Amino acid sequence: MTGRLVFFALVAVGLMIVGINGVAADGVGVVLMHGKDGSAKSGSPTGKLASKLEGEFEVKATDMPWSRSNGFDKTLEECFAKIDNYVEGLRDDGATKIVVGGHSLGAAVALAYATRRPGLAGVLLMAPGHRPDLLASENEAALSKAKALIGKGDGNDEVRIFDVNQGRKITRSLEADVAVGFFDPGGLAVMQNAAPKVSPGTPVLWIIGEKDRLHPKGRSLIYDKIPDNPKSAYVVVPGGHRATPTKGAKKIKEWLDSL
Repeated sequence: MTGRLVFFALVAVGLMIVGINGVAADGVGVVLMHGKDGSAKSGSPTGKLASKLEGEFEVKATDMPWSRSNGFDKTLEECFAKIDNYVEGLRDDGATKIVVGGHSLGAAVALAYATRRPGLAGVLLMAPGHRPDLLASENEAALSKAKALIGKGDGNDEVRIFDVNQGRKITRSLEADVAVGFFDPGGLAVMQNAAPKVSPGTPVLWIIGEKDRLHPKGRSLIYDKIPDNPKSAYVVVPGGHRATPTKGAKKIKEWLDSL
């Protein structure tokens, strides 16, 4: 074979392995969602993880509707639609295996999303957070009002909701349909409600810090309710809630590589 033919043969093999968009033919694309009142900035927990994953995986990390700047400005269903758009973008970039993941509230939304979208290559739950079930009695009147407003077609009217972010109590003024989607104790945003409804065949990585508030009970309360999968894993890493994405980066890469 001449030198020129060898060159073109190597180029062809390279394209088959890497793909025209620079992604391996069986490449993994990852949607990363930040926590409550957080962001995807480079210095944030998910921003730091994104920088560690980029180059090996296609990654989409951007501010979500529950960011500090957005302040819960979309319903849960609208959040699912945004994730759909990010997934399509990853596929357009050449990813053939899609993982949807998040930190804290982002993990709760990823878990809820997995109940509606079969065919995901995996779900990444980092330091899962958001427990509206613990505020059920305090929010009962507000949620009843919100559901009544929605029933009248006034879902954009606001109600006042109690929330907790890592031990810090917050009062939020939210549109009724947003409040019900994220804070109804019977809804999908409550992780133990979503867990048994995850599409069968979906691998899940639960990764949490040993000092995290949810660590003592998260496995029995939520993880053990997720349908079994041989590629699912429950991993504990050093540190607390915010440190999990970076402390767990090596384990996360290993798991993504296994899919």
